[in-house]
Amino acid sequence: MSELDSQIPYWDAAAATKTFTHPLHLPWLDGISRHSAILDYGCGYGRTLQELEQQRFDNLTGVDTSPAMIERAGLLHPTVRFGVLDAPPLSPYPDAAFDAVVLFALLTCIPGEEAQRGVIAELHRVLEPGGILYVSDFLLQDDERNRVRYDRCASHYDHYGVFETDDGAVFRHHPRSWFPFLLSAFEELDTRDITVTTMSGHESRGIQILARR
Repeated sequence: MSELDSQIPYWDAAAATKTFTHPLHLPWLDGISRHSAILDYGCGYGRTLQELEQQRFDNLTGVDTSPAMIERAGLLHPTVRFGVLDAPPLSPYPDAAFDAVVLFALLTCIPGEEAQRGVIAELHRVLEPGGILYVSDFLLQDDERNRVRYDRCASHYDHYGVFETDDGAVFRHHPRSWFPFLLSAFEELDTRDITVTTMSGHESRGIQILARR
């Protein structure tokens, strides 16, 4: 994974101040045992894992490329296992180690197509056959502010929808058609459209996908 696709210095600097808001749709987890092994890949400071813990899931693991995010997560949620991804997208876990994986607002942080494919391939590896992948991410926006950002960066980056923020990050919003292509090794079970408040306080269109390995 390239420096652009991990942006560790940005996330280390932002670890103490950013708030993540993608909602956890609990009905999608109804069929999962509270003792199932669940991995939050790109867990940040552990907000989603906290929600899972509040629902009495008790076998939780979170990993992230940002040491500062993991440090914050460990302080906030001492009963959850956390680890730093030293060589993303590869994780230290064996094949079929997890019953479910959540991937919340991580793809938006990875502008490169090859890097995104690498993450999904790794999650396919660590999920047991029949395991669940729960993705939540951003769609292309149609408001003027975002269209201007996409157009400004279109000639510099490989994919339309990539944009730069004022505080130095590079993110990517995705056409709806990208997700079936990216997740083609999985069986799609359900999708839902969501509205998400971004880290900068803007409301944005998102998508959630439930899939099975």
